[in-house]
Amino acid sequence: MTSHTYSTDLAGIGIGPFNLSLAALAHGVTGLRTRFLDQKPVFSWHAGLAFEDSSMQTSYLKDMVTPVLPTSPWSFLNYLVQQGRFYDFMAARFDTVSRREFTDYMAWVAHSLDTCQFGNQVRGVEHDGHRFVLHMDRGETVTARGLSIGTGPVPQIPEGAPLGQNCFHGVEYLAKCPDIAGKRVAVVGGGQTGAEIVLDLLRHDPMPAELTWLSRRSAFWQLQEGGLVDQIYTPAYHDVFLGLTEGAKQAAVKAQKYSSDGLTPSTADEIYRQLYRHRHVNRRDVVSLRPGRTVSRIEQRFGGFYLNATTPVGVVEELNADIVILATGFKIEVPQCVDPIRSRLDVELGGALTLDGRYRVRWDGPEDAPIYGMNHGRQSHGIVDPQLSLTAWRSAAILEDFTGTDIFEALRQTSRGLVDWATGHVDEDVLRIPA
Repeated sequence: MTSHTYSTDLAGIGIGPFNLSLAALAHGVTGLRTRFLDQKPVFSWHAGLAFEDSSMQTSYLKDMVTPVLPTSPWSFLNYLVQQGRFYDFMAARFDTVSRREFTDYMAWVAHSLDTCQFGNQVRGVEHDGHRFVLHMDRGETVTARGLSIGTGPVPQIPEGAPLGQNCFHGVEYLAKCPDIAGKRVAVVGGGQTGAEIVLDLLRHDPMPAELTWLSRRSAFWQLQEGGLVDQIYTPAYHDVFLGLTEGAKQAAVKAQKYSSDGLTPSTADEIYRQLYRHRHVNRRDVVSLRPGRTVSRIEQRFGGFYLNATTPVGVVEELNADIVILATGFKIEVPQCVDPIRSRLDVELGGALTLDGRYRVRWDGPEDAPIYGMNHGRQSHGIVDPQLSLTAWRSAAILEDFTGTDIFEALRQTSRGLVDWATGHVDEDVLRIPA
């Protein structure tokens, strides 16, 4: 155990895509010292869902840096060049990049930056009146003027779910690798994660004896996509969203749900083709798709699991399964390491940190000690906040706010977009932390 103290300007807790983008863009800022810390031994990103044919829903040009600094050495295109596969990639004419390759790209960035340190967990964060003090599990201490919290979302687990080897969250699917042959399998959750798991199970040989896919959504809705829909994932719309009233923001987030949280058309179509083959060609009617069901009970019983699912008209359906896979999404939480200052932070009812227009967490500390919240701004900044579309743009905005300097010319050359949004007055309180 060491007891060294390291001083930096901006410290990042967690190295996922958002803090990684911040680290990559900060690397070229003269005079700015940063350090990003993660407890994982190496970079990883939802490894349990890295299916061979899973594709990103966001263009590879919306990588860690390109939208604001295309000349950065940390772009996806430079990654292709450095890996010796640029021409091979371009000749393949991919519409999208696979999730595996994009994760490999991010790992290349993370392990190339000396400011990213893995295998070093932040145990506690304090503020001594002047600087943040981060206590590390290896005995070191890191002091910083500002923080960026980017620990990412955690699995959303239904209350009372008996987690174990055969009942687990979908993010562990590939890691668990359950033996499904001849088993009754229930997948709970109708989003893209549930769809990819169901598709993998449909392709499995041998298949489960029974496969039931339950979703509380009224149907298995696909993504709303296209050039006009994508306008809500632009800086121009982001600025408009900040000026909306709280009620209008909530209505917009609800209306825009399936622009980011639906099934990709390719996945949905392939599931349907698999269902057709199983039922009409192979004459194996062992798959049941059940939308409009809210799973209210999961309990262990007789070596398996017993589930209750309620329909919109109040009918309670019963289901027995040997394996239960919870594709029930994720939720945002304040990481435990900030418990020493938690009482000083403004936290929303849903558990996310409250942000102002500059991505700063509202807290009672000094103005020159900012805390930035990554992936905490769904309500304040819109449905784009948890997505990758504006990752580089947000990182650039944070770095300019932190340094008080105009660094990225792209932030001043952003197109107003091709849609004339109904704008309103931006409340100055949205853009300012109370003194």
